[in-house]
Amino acid sequence: MRKQVLSLLVENTSGVLSHISGLFSRRGYNIDSFSAGVTADPRFTRITVVSSGDEQILEQIEKQLAKLEDVIDIKKLQDGESVCRELILVKIKINDTQRQAVLSVANIFRAKIVDVSNDSMVIELTGGQSKLDAFLDLLRGYDILELARTGITGLSRGSSNVTIID
Repeated sequence: MRKQVLSLLVENTSGVLSHISGLFSRRGYNIDSFSAGVTADPRFTRITVVSSGDEQILEQIEKQLAKLEDVIDIKKLQDGESVCRELILVKIKINDTQRQAVLSVANIFRAKIVDVSNDSMVIELTGGQSKLDAFLDLLRGYDILELARTGITGLSRGSSNVTIID
């Protein structure tokens, strides 16, 4: 079983997210991660979908997505040929004696402290999944109160693989 990251360029219409997620649920395919946002052109939305399966399932997912009316373009985001990132926000319960150690870990990973209170701290970190997982692994000794992950988003490298719509 392997993971596949697909970048979809779709028309920015109501119901497009429902059509795409419905395709997955109707066929029993799993979505590991799903992120969407309007592009520089408000007529279009970029959706990044991460799914897992064997070669046949992943091929079927791509073929079924290509059949959807709102889908304009599909790109497989391969390692080395694309840039993929994820954002996490982590709220950690801390006391005065733990604060400096957590700050040190955050600095090593170039994380940002976005909120501090007497008994907690919220940290923002962006990067690849392995970086985020390593960061969370170092925080296992602390009480994580809340954790939010955006899911992967990505783009292919270079300008030769860009879909231009007039």
